[in-house]
Amino acid sequence: MAGTGTLTPPLFVALASYASWLVLFLFGHMRDFYRKKIWGGRSAAKQKEGYAPIRQDYEDFYTRRMYYRIHDTFNRPICSAPDAWIDVMRRTPVDGQKPLRLTGSSQRCLNLGSYNYLGFAAQDEYCTPRVEAVLDSLGWAASAPRSDGGTTPRHAELERLVAEFLGKEAAITCGMGFATNSAFIPLLAGRGTLVVSDALNHSSIVAGVRGSGAKVKVFDHNEPAHLEAVLRAAIAEGQPRTGRAWKKIVSGGGGGMRGVVIIEGIYSMEGEMARLREIVEIKKKYKAYLYLDEAHSIGALGPGGRGVCEQLGVDTADIDVMMGTFTKSFGSCGGYIAGSAELVQFLRCQCPAHLYATAMSPPAVEMVISAFHVISGRDGSGRGAAKIGQLRANANYFRRRLLELGYNVLGDWDSPVMPIMLFNPAKLPAISRYMLRRGLAIVVVGFPATPLLTARMRVCISASHTKADLDYALEVFEEVAGRCHLRYCDRATALRHVAAYQARANLIKA
Repeated sequence: MAGTGTLTPPLFVALASYASWLVLFLFGHMRDFYRKKIWGGRSAAKQKEGYAPIRQDYEDFYTRRMYYRIHDTFNRPICSAPDAWIDVMRRTPVDGQKPLRLTGSSQRCLNLGSYNYLGFAAQDEYCTPRVEAVLDSLGWAASAPRSDGGTTPRHAELERLVAEFLGKEAAITCGMGFATNSAFIPLLAGRGTLVVSDALNHSSIVAGVRGSGAKVKVFDHNEPAHLEAVLRAAIAEGQPRTGRAWKKIVSGGGGGMRGVVIIEGIYSMEGEMARLREIVEIKKKYKAYLYLDEAHSIGALGPGGRGVCEQLGVDTADIDVMMGTFTKSFGSCGGYIAGSAELVQFLRCQCPAHLYATAMSPPAVEMVISAFHVISGRDGSGRGAAKIGQLRANANYFRRRLLELGYNVLGDWDSPVMPIMLFNPAKLPAISRYMLRRGLAIVVVGFPATPLLTARMRVCISASHTKADLDYALEVFEEVAGRCHLRYCDRATALRHVAAYQARANLIKA
């Protein structure tokens, strides 16, 4: 599935971006030189005699000379539920100090930055009363790990629902989405195991793979051909130094499999869906496991909200390990692993996140169960299907209008995640501050979270957004496109993308 944008900037934009970084670098070092040599300044933190510094002065150069110039554009706190509109707390520097202080006031903004894809994170007519009832009966928190007094009937019901929803034999939940990857992956791969990971996988996956001790090979982002080349070469060469065959994973069926491929359903900083059909074919050809992270796609994609497999027509039986989180579409916290009964039982017996970490709080569990009921229609209404349809319509409408305005928008149609390329670092604070003044809350991302030339802002669409909300946002985006010269997508390219989408939509209707 082809995306609608590109990471490659025009030549002039690339040169201007490099020039901006060069100016920041040179002036930062000039300020450091004058502070130390002429003004008699000392390092950022005075060291006690006989103690080594926690960090060298040059190590926080970026933080001191670049980040603190624009740090008001990041980490903005809110003081309301993350609904379509939120209250953003105002901050200001005090006495010239770098940390910003809260002023006690707030600003009402259209929320284009949170992952509340289906609108469950705010009050809901079905979910909220049930969460309150569980709060009264089971309390605020489990206050114990799942294996030691932290399992309630609602935990068991949630795991049953997850497995049923995904068409898997069993599922296990975890109290934190990030930890679902970082704590479970080390159990699925170890020394002598081959892990082939997408180049742009989330940091939680990276943390989990590093902790596993497995041999890691990276394939080009969302490129099945390169994945096949990496797998073929790795299997032919065997383990480093010894040349022995790669070990199979400890548990999970499919004897003789020689590695695990890890991908995401929707990549959160690119908005792209995995090319799942081609990857599944390669996985079968080389007898590898497939680990699919659906943090952003579960609940948000597919007619029934069952994720990228339903969206792309892939049988979940072809996915060995299905991971997802409850922090996006379900408006709660935690994550899950779904797979064979053998795999899940092994994880229950071995995973530290299950054995020692505190279980999901009962109200959070009930929130996810209630959201599942709405999505699947068990609440007796059609609200779930309507929410999923509204999310898709909102996402495609907003993407189409951004393309028509000339924006370079990454990602695929139907994806609620829309990274918009800015390229030049100077545009990050300018756009973020202007949009905040106009009442739009967006997220901007630059180096070191992205490479030097791929700074971007990211928009996340929700089913709770009305057309009036989106039209107001587009009005501001049109102003910003002219002010900051963001029309990187020529009209012919935009029309081609829109025509392809309309043809696809007509085909689906037929």
